[in-house]
Amino acid sequence: MKHFIYKGKRIRAGDQHLVFRFAATSLVLVFLFVLLAFHGKRLMLMDWKKVRLLHEGSLQFAITPYLMFSVSVAAGISMLVAGLYYHFHRDRVKQLVHRQKLAKMILENKWYESEQVQHDGLFKDLPSGRPKERIRHFPKMYYRLKDGLIHIHVEITLGKYQDQLLHLEKKLESGLYCELVDKELKDSYVEYTLLYDTIANRISIEEVTAKDGRLKLMKSVYWEYDKLPHMLIAGGTGGGKTYFIFSLIEALARTNAMLYVLDPKNADLADLSEVMPNVYHQKEDMIICLNQFYDGMMERSEAMKKTNGYKTGENYAYLGWPAHFLIFDEYVAFMEMLGKESSTVLTKLKRIVMLGRQAGYFLILACQRPDAKFLGDGIRDQFNFRVALGRMSEMGYGMMFGEVEKDFFLKQIKGRGYMDTGTSVISEFYTPLVPKGHNFIKEIGTLIRSRQDGQAACEAKAEGTD
Repeated sequence: MKHFIYKGKRIRAGDQHLVFRFAATSLVLVFLFVLLAFHGKRLMLMDWKKVRLLHEGSLQFAITPYLMFSVSVAAGISMLVAGLYYHFHRDRVKQLVHRQKLAKMILENKWYESEQVQHDGLFKDLPSGRPKERIRHFPKMYYRLKDGLIHIHVEITLGKYQDQLLHLEKKLESGLYCELVDKELKDSYVEYTLLYDTIANRISIEEVTAKDGRLKLMKSVYWEYDKLPHMLIAGGTGGGKTYFIFSLIEALARTNAMLYVLDPKNADLADLSEVMPNVYHQKEDMIICLNQFYDGMMERSEAMKKTNGYKTGENYAYLGWPAHFLIFDEYVAFMEMLGKESSTVLTKLKRIVMLGRQAGYFLILACQRPDAKFLGDGIRDQFNFRVALGRMSEMGYGMMFGEVEKDFFLKQIKGRGYMDTGTSVISEFYTPLVPKGHNFIKEIGTLIRSRQDGQAACEAKAEGTD
């Protein structure tokens, strides 16, 4: 017997007026409750047998100042309750709006089956007027908001509207003002997962953490580098690329990961050489570092299989070994600088992206535009997590994400862009917030010194034990 899985609220044809129906019902109840508070005692003491609404053809109903006051107060309290409910339960209101939009989408596109019904009039001898439409089958669609993610399940019945229901990405993103993060075809259902209120999922730099082989970048977004290795970052000047890379380095510096930083333009990242080792900007030093990184990966791959406790299919983390990250800024500029030597470097980078996951050797490449000239031969496809920040051309987006049916919009927000977490679904992305005055060099230096002191203490303790 299959386990029941709650899919959410069923979208029905009547939901096209859901917001009005909910508001009207709720406010009428509040209005009547307040009136009852004013007039309840009088109504209870009233002799209803003597009440006459009509007497000799005239309405026996007096509008008193007290009645007008109570009605005004009841109306005011109803409006106040509506305002407070919207302020404190905005997500619930949004859910009603979303469900109403989904119902209207199905109705306006006529993705349902109906029949014409002729109703009998009051008198059977008289014509009853135009026939009315009755919905015979309304597609099963369910809506659920959980942990900042909207889950929409749509039943696939092999009907004539199957193609439309299988490709709702654009309509859902633009209509609900959300970003698609996943699409999964299940047994007779397709599930669309959208990130609700994307900018509200933005986190501060203190919340960026690396643990258990994944790096938290937004409230509901992780780079799972152990499963989907290597990150590609693209973005022009002022897009927030450098701050994003600094944020990654600071988060990784809190772990036991080994970091290698290459900055061919001798820009901001090169300043890290003051507080941490393995930071290079000279051409020769960068090539040596790259070769050492490659050799270390190959040596670890061999050593893993000879280590006691190694099991086929397990990775470096199973053995308790630290991850190694090569952070490469302005990658394309460096490759152009190399000239003929670029082919040798490209070959080693290709081996790293192909073999690095199991050994725990990962690449983070950043450039202004991922030119296919230096990311060819399938290398670009091996970068599972991709981020495009700031303003980019359609060609630039095509280089990053390939040919996708996605509308890219520009918003004047620093650190905003688009990402692919490895699911081939492109969604909106915001880099971690960096507070004003935050000194990356100082913070990273403190973390590196703390880690070095801890390692020294462990080594001293081990020597003392011996």
